[in-house]
Amino acid sequence: MNVQNEIQIGEIKVCRLGYGAMRLTGAGIWGYPSNKSEAISVLRKALELGVNFIDTADSYGPYCNEELICEALYPYPEHVLIATKGGLVRPGPSIWDRDARPERLRSACEASLRRLKLDCIGLYQLHAPDPNVPLRESIGALADLQKEGKIRHIGVSNVDVKQLLEVQELVDVASVQNRYNMLDRDSAEVLKICEHEGIAFIPWYPFSGGEHLNPNTVNNKLTQVKKIAKDLGATEAQVILAWCLCSSPVMLPIPGTSSLRHLEENVGALDLKLSAADLAVLNGNG
Repeated sequence: MNVQNEIQIGEIKVCRLGYGAMRLTGAGIWGYPSNKSEAISVLRKALELGVNFIDTADSYGPYCNEELICEALYPYPEHVLIATKGGLVRPGPSIWDRDARPERLRSACEASLRRLKLDCIGLYQLHAPDPNVPLRESIGALADLQKEGKIRHIGVSNVDVKQLLEVQELVDVASVQNRYNMLDRDSAEVLKICEHEGIAFIPWYPFSGGEHLNPNTVNNKLTQVKKIAKDLGATEAQVILAWCLCSSPVMLPIPGTSSLRHLEENVGALDLKLSAADLAVLNGNG
């Protein structure tokens, strides 16, 4: 089955396969990566391979992931879209707290602009709704930043159907970034809305942390994925990414890696063609 290799985010066209930069940090998504020069090489190689959608967040590091992207890629080629997020704070490694107060989002966005050396962020996403802050207030802060020309497009992350519908009443939503993979399709209804509205759906955790390929995982897809990969002369990771791409025309996977070899392997998934029979097996229908 063929897939389109480009997708729209607002009026911007980007490659259907993006790059998630979160892995270019230290242990616990804290601090700089141990091999900074290799991380810079990975970012630059991604652009060489045609990837022009780079996903980051102020909470990755925190802060240093954006700084690394700037060091590696600035000045950014015109066709490259840097997407970042705000709404989480990091008191320590592997700790993620929500803070989506309007004043916090404003300061976070303006700090991201400085770190990335941008006048306007192409896509700025609310990293997660804050249970202590009305969603309307958080989105209102992003809408104000958009009116000021500091944000071009607004997206949301980690939202349910009700929250997405509420946000749509307030702003034009360009993207939704939710967890979605073969083993976790809880966001299927959110994806349906994105398909209907032409909103880019960015699945995070596409490999389920390797659980797809773990023989000890309950209800795992290991056997099916391995067989299809062998038949197609592909890697198992490529099969999983190709499945994501075929799952929906609005799907924009952003696999992350700190390895040049894995980066090239991931991008190769764009050329992998899954048959209807392959998809039926991977979807549990055959």
